[in-house]
Amino acid sequence: MIRQTGRDVLEQEAAAIRALAARLGPSFEQAVEAMSSCRGRIVVSGMGKSGLIGAKIAATLASTGTPSLFLHPAEAIHGDIGMVVRDDLVLGISASGETEEMVRLLELLKRIGVPLISLTGNLESTLARHSLVTLDVWVEKEAGQMALVPTCSTTAALAMGDALAVALLEKKGFTAREFASYHPGGRLGHKLLTVSNLMHAGDAVPRVQAGAPMSEAIQEMSEKKLGMTCVEAADGMVAGILTDGDLRRLLQKGANLMGRTTEECMTPSPITIGPEEPAARGLHILETRKITALIVVSADRRVVGVLHIHDLWRTQLF
Repeated sequence: MIRQTGRDVLEQEAAAIRALAARLGPSFEQAVEAMSSCRGRIVVSGMGKSGLIGAKIAATLASTGTPSLFLHPAEAIHGDIGMVVRDDLVLGISASGETEEMVRLLELLKRIGVPLISLTGNLESTLARHSLVTLDVWVEKEAGQMALVPTCSTTAALAMGDALAVALLEKKGFTAREFASYHPGGRLGHKLLTVSNLMHAGDAVPRVQAGAPMSEAIQEMSEKKLGMTCVEAADGMVAGILTDGDLRRLLQKGANLMGRTTEECMTPSPITIGPEEPAARGLHILETRKITALIVVSADRRVVGVLHIHDLWRTQLF
C-alpha cells in the first residue's frame, strides 16, 4: 500500500510535467527572449512553497551564467524592494496568481518600471493580467487522495524554471568552461576544470635559460617555491626541466653544481601538458609518473605555466 502510494504520486507528478510540455507555446520563447535581453538581474519571487521553488530557480539561473537572486515578497513589501532596480526583471511564481503578497508586490514593481514574467496556474489571475509574459503551469490536481498539499503544482513550476534556465544558457552559448568557473568547489565543476584554471602562470613560473649558471637556477627555484624550474631554449621553447630531485642526485654523485650550467644538469625533453587539457588528466600523469610538477606548453612548445600536484590535491578532484 505504501509503495503504491509512492508510485501514484510519482506518476501523477510525471503526468503533470508531460501535460505542461504539451501546452508549451510562444509565450515560452517570449519569456526566454525577455530574460536574455535583461541588462540587470532576474529577481525570482514567490510565497510559501512557491518561494522555495523560486529560490531553487534563482540558484539554477545564477549557476548557469544569468545573474539572479531570490526576493521574498513579504520582505519586499517591508523594505527589501530596494534590492530591485530598473534594469532587472522579476519572475513571479504563484499557483493561484492571487497570493496576497505577490499582488501587493505588483504595485511596487510598477513604480520601479520593472517587467514581470509570471508562472501561474490561473491565466485570468491578477498576476497574469499584469505580466509582460505569462507561463501556464496549471495542473489538474495535486497528488494524493486528498489532493491538498502542493505537489504537482510545485513540480510543474520547478520544471518550468529548469526549462527556462536551460533554454537561456543555450541561447547565450554558455560553455562547459564557464560552468566550471561558476562551480570551483563542486565535483561537477572539477571534472570540467582545465589545466589553465589551476596552473601557475606569468611571473609565478620559474624559468631560466639553457646555458645559464646553476646558481641562477637554484635562486629561481628557491624564490618560486615549486621545487623545479623550466629551462628554456634561446627561442623560448622548452628545453628541459630542473627539479629538487635532480639537484640531490647530482650532489650524491659529487658534482660541482656551481661550476655547471643548466643545460648540463637539466633533464631534457620533459613531460609536458597543454593548457586546455582536463585538469584530471594532469593529475593522472603526475601520479602515474610519480612527479610533482608538469610544464604547461603552448602548441608551439613555449612555456606558459606549471601545474603542481599540490594545486590539484587542493581541489579534491578525487
